[in-house]
Parts: sequence; structure tokens; C-alpha cells
Amino acid sequence: MRTHVVVGVGPAGAATARLLAGQGHTVRVVTRSGGTDEPGIEHVALDATDAGRLTEVARGAAAIHGCAAPAYHRWASDWPPLASSLCAAAEATGAVLVLLGNLYGYGPVDGPLTEDLPLAATGPKGRVRAAVWEQARTLHEQGRIKAVEVRASDFFGPGVTDGGHLAARVMPRLLHGKPVSVLGDPDAPHSWTYLPDVARVMAEVAEDERAWGRAWHVPTEPPQSVRQMVDRLAHRAATATVPVRAIPPALLGVASLFSPLLRELKEIRYQFDRPFVVDASAYEAAFSVRATPVDEQLRRTVHWWLERLSRTP
Repeated sequence: MRTHVVVGVGPAGAATARLLAGQGHTVRVVTRSGGTDEPGIEHVALDATDAGRLTEVARGAAAIHGCAAPAYHRWASDWPPLASSLCAAAEATGAVLVLLGNLYGYGPVDGPLTEDLPLAATGPKGRVRAAVWEQARTLHEQGRIKAVEVRASDFFGPGVTDGGHLAARVMPRLLHGKPVSVLGDPDAPHSWTYLPDVARVMAEVAEDERAWGRAWHVPTEPPQSVRQMVDRLAHRAATATVPVRAIPPALLGVASLFSPLLRELKEIRYQFDRPFVVDASAYEAAFSVRATPVDEQLRRTVHWWLERLSRTP
């Protein structure tokens, strides 16, 4: 078994760290604040933009998993130094750099999203995410690092809370039989990537050099609209079906005056106003991870939220 460094302990970082530890690897989790060590997981407090210190922590590691992300409204300023530090640590140590990416870099696309599409986003968040991968890919092609990017659609599942479109803004209300308000068209087909599948892919590509040098989409079940997912979650939870309503654009505009997050969501509104479909067939043709069946996703997600809410005063 080997050592893996996981930078960032949001939902994907935490899931990846625990999966790797469960596979018998030694895991170092890097965050600004540190944390309490767990079996197989050491928590290290440092600023990941400090390339020198990150390199020290990554000495001897097989892979560095870049799962951190700056605050949503600070991507343009904070992503470049973080990406540069991750690349510098990978170059200095020889560890494989496994970047957790998303689909913003493609921009609006007609038809399913595939990895061979150009990174043609024009918005600031899409361009900065594209630049993170372009920097790593260039260094890989120069032979200076070994890099791979794992791209997922909107996270869904146990551990996904404030940042998920089927999480904190939906699940508590659904479980209490209250109406749900969502961004965009609630009937547009949308791909939802199950969080444990993200961790499984992060672990798999770190160990298989056939994956390096390009981006891959996480295997994801066929798309379903927000309304379909809410109805299925309600059925799984044995609660009544709840109304699902689109947030009126005028209300969203007013709310965005007071919420940095809502202001930033304007850039990716297109992902919810139209079909947003991920094609992961390239990954499935080459590697072993498959999407968890959707019924199992729903079962585990409802169970996790019921337990979480039962602990809330």
C-alpha cells in the first residue's frame, strides 16, 4: 500500500480520503485548519498555496489529489495560486496529480458532454477551471509532471450538503413535506454524479498510468430532471410528493443582491435551463468503475439525510 495526499476536505476530498484509507493506503489530508486524525488518515494544517510546505507533506506520496476549491466568488483570484502550488508539488515529488474538475470549462453545449469537446467557456469560472487543467496538461506533455483530471457533474449523495443542488436546499424540505424551489427548469434533463463514484474514480486513475495526461468523466447514471429526482427521493423516503417550483428570475435577481453565491450562479444558469447531459462512455470503455445504480444512490442518500436531521436539535 502507498501514501496519498488529499488536498481539501469538502465532500469529495473527505470521500476520497476515506476510500483510500479503506483500501489500506496511508492518507494525509491537507486543509488550512487541520483536523482530527482518523484510522489511516493524518490531518495536516497548511495553506495549500504554499508550494514549499505542500511539497514537504507530499514527499514519498504516490499521488496528490487536488480536491480543494476556493470560495465560489473568489475562483478568479484564488484558483491560479492553488493550481500552481499543486503542480509545483507534483513536479518536485513525482507524485501523480489527480485534479478534481467539473464541467464548467466546456461552456454551453448542444448535446451530450464528452471529453473531446473544446474548453470554450467564456464566463470567468468556466475559464479559470479550464486554465487549471490546461496548465497541468501542458506540464504533463512537457514530461515535468504526471497529471489527470476527473470531471463530475453536480454532486449528489451522502456528504453533499450546502453546495449541492439536491442537498441542503432540497432534502430537509422534501423530508418535511414542504415545497422545493430550484434553479432553472425543473423538467430539464440533468446529469447527477453520485459522490462515492467520484471518490472511486479518483482512486482508480491515480493507480493506472493509462489514465494520465487527459481528462475523464465520472460514470454517471442517465439524466433525470430535478422534478423526477425529487419525486423518486420522496418515494424512497415514504413521504408525500412535494411541489417543485422554479425560482422566478426576478426573485433570483433580487436575492442575488444579498447573496454572493446566487450572484455567481448566474454564470452557470444555462446548466439548469436546458438539458445538461454527461457522456462517460470513454471512461467506462477503459476502466472498471461504473455508476452506482440510481435506486441505491437514492436509498443511501435518504438514509444519510434522515440520520443527519435526527441529530439536528
